[in-house]
Amino acid sequence: MNTDKAILTCALTGVLTNPKQHPVPVTPAQMAAEARDAFNAGASIMHVHLRSQEEGYGHMPSWDPDVAESVTDAIRSACPGVIINLTTGVVGKDYSGPVACLRRVRPEIAACNAGSLNYLKIKDNGEWAWPPMVFDNPVSKVQAMLDVMRETGTHPEFECFDVGIVRCVGMYLKAGLFSGSAGPSQAAGHPSGSGRREAAASEPRFVAEYNFVMGVASGMPCDADLLALLPRWMAPGAVWQSTLIGRTEIWPVHQKTADMGGMLRTGLEDTFYLPNGERAAGNGALIEALATCAKRAGREVASPLEARARLGLKAAPAAA
Repeated sequence: MNTDKAILTCALTGVLTNPKQHPVPVTPAQMAAEARDAFNAGASIMHVHLRSQEEGYGHMPSWDPDVAESVTDAIRSACPGVIINLTTGVVGKDYSGPVACLRRVRPEIAACNAGSLNYLKIKDNGEWAWPPMVFDNPVSKVQAMLDVMRETGTHPEFECFDVGIVRCVGMYLKAGLFSGSAGPSQAAGHPSGSGRREAAASEPRFVAEYNFVMGVASGMPCDADLLALLPRWMAPGAVWQSTLIGRTEIWPVHQKTADMGGMLRTGLEDTFYLPNGERAAGNGALIEALATCAKRAGREVASPLEARARLGLKAAPAAA
């Protein structure tokens, strides 16, 4: 049994889901309120997507750095010491929006989509749910994102939608695409064996982090047997989590993640359903269910400070 403390992430809102149809937060105040509920339930990390603040367009993504700053500042104010994980996913060659947001917000973590995927979904009648598209993440785009993350002192979370993408991450590390944060560090100290808190290192230790995304129709299925195989293809010393997209079928795989020692993630981006099949009223209830998976596996839930130490992150920004 793996008894490492479980780091919980809440994926607060996602992209494109219509707030008129589903209880997803949009405004900074709504994002902060949902984050606070998740934080109180045990989430140390908030995965943040940004949405248009224009009336009637809350279902659309935004790459406005002012929106990014307003949302993350509101979350930090509501959740002292919380870790921000900012999305960077964008289709096409123009990724100036995510880059501008990274530079403005300088989050502790950002998603780094580690490979391309045919992003497809088919209806029962044989029609496409949307026009077939490619979520394009060639090596040049991955490198550009990693360069900016190095500049901003941001830890990359490598999002892997398929097995081949998992294997690519090891190649990126071997090729030297990324190996840590640039410049002077404000890495969080960590408890020493004597119980004293050691001084922060001059540069944070780099921990490769994988996110196994399961449940996208054209990617890896949400399958516990497949999940059990994936860590064998990670870089040595890496940490990992699973992102599980679906309904009640995801919860046994969350339990498998907890049993295997992985970090845990859920939220309204990933599902609207609790283990008993009821619709979740918000992110707090989903994180409570996730914490139960950790406890059932004999694991305590990590605090934000403990999560920072485990991932080698910089210290929390000083309160304004």
